[in-house]
Amino acid sequence: METVSQVLDSIDDVGRDPRRGGYSRPVYSAAELDLRSWFIEQAQRRGLDVETDRNGAIWAWWGSPSSSGPQALVTGSHLDSVPGGGAFDGPLGVASALAAVDKLRARGITAGEGGARPLAVTAFPEEEGSRFGVACLGSRLMSGAIDADRARSLTDADGITFAEAAARHGLDPQHLGADPQAIDRVGQFVELHVEQGRGQIDLGPAGGAENSVAIGTSILGHGRWKFTVRGQGNHAGTTLMSDRADPMVAAAQVVLAVQRVAAGRDDARATIGRLQPLPGGTNVIASAVEMWMDVRHPDDSVTAALVETIHGKAQIAAANEGCTVTLTEESYSNTVHLDAGLQSRLHDLLPQAPSLATGAGHDAGVLAAVVPSAMLFVRNPTGISHSPEEWVERDDADAGADALADVLEGLL
Repeated sequence: METVSQVLDSIDDVGRDPRRGGYSRPVYSAAELDLRSWFIEQAQRRGLDVETDRNGAIWAWWGSPSSSGPQALVTGSHLDSVPGGGAFDGPLGVASALAAVDKLRARGITAGEGGARPLAVTAFPEEEGSRFGVACLGSRLMSGAIDADRARSLTDADGITFAEAAARHGLDPQHLGADPQAIDRVGQFVELHVEQGRGQIDLGPAGGAENSVAIGTSILGHGRWKFTVRGQGNHAGTTLMSDRADPMVAAAQVVLAVQRVAAGRDDARATIGRLQPLPGGTNVIASAVEMWMDVRHPDDSVTAALVETIHGKAQIAAANEGCTVTLTEESYSNTVHLDAGLQSRLHDLLPQAPSLATGAGHDAGVLAAVVPSAMLFVRNPTGISHSPEEWVERDDADAGADALADVLEGLL
């Protein structure tokens, strides 16, 4: 029986990014496709029946789902990454689910037989939104949380639409969207994920076994917005400073405004993580600057107020430079409180596990609107994520897989 770390070691070289460090595995890239093939091979080695649904999520079934039988218990996560991300964000949950299947079999547990619930391990596509801009796109599509026409029209940096990318990889773009039959098969969803902050570190001394695994309580409300600042493109050498309408100068002031506004509100987080000048030449005054902003707060009304305040400051900054600015919401998720009954059951099964809220978005947060959903977090000793410094100790990874197996056994 392989450990979680041994399962992950088999994909250690997939998608390594020599420039950024870490891993870059955007959905339907060569790296992410390799991981999809890896997952299918790992599932089939375990005798699981594999299918890909209309939205590109992969399901590995232990026991056949049936409309007349009990709803399935589902676990899993995602395989894609942010640019230059860590090794554990997503794949840890998938590898732990596969290891948990091995552990259940070793315990003599069966799924989908004699009236028992089937069990599925799933991998959702485009959880990070790093290619098409909308996080948790696969689970949003399946649950109907995003309009299918809007999803089809999403474009990547090269102008390829999600519909085109889906078609290239065997999906019918016309069938993208809400999948009530898939939802009806799911009775409960439990997602294991690397913890992406200092939550477990701050609960107690490093190395304390009682903090290796935590039970999720809630997911912070968060959204993504795009600023477009427009000015006058011109020659950097011939245009006097007094004659410029430079959107880059206005954009720099917006970046500072985002930091100052968020810093002035307890529990707020706001970030400009990507900025793109057009046309992007060193000796060219930009004609426009596009910026993407992430804003989060436990109170959804506060999140809205933060965005409104930042937008107002952006309008002033743009006007002062002779520019204009527009703001477009690309995605938004309200604060999610994970299923209380399922949390209680997990605490019964894992009595030493602490409770932990998270500021990171997850497929479990999307699915929570349509099926009872829960999360397990595995300690990250660095407290850093979306970065090559993200880490999980081997002992903690094993503890996570053991905890997941205990939970699945208790819920089957």
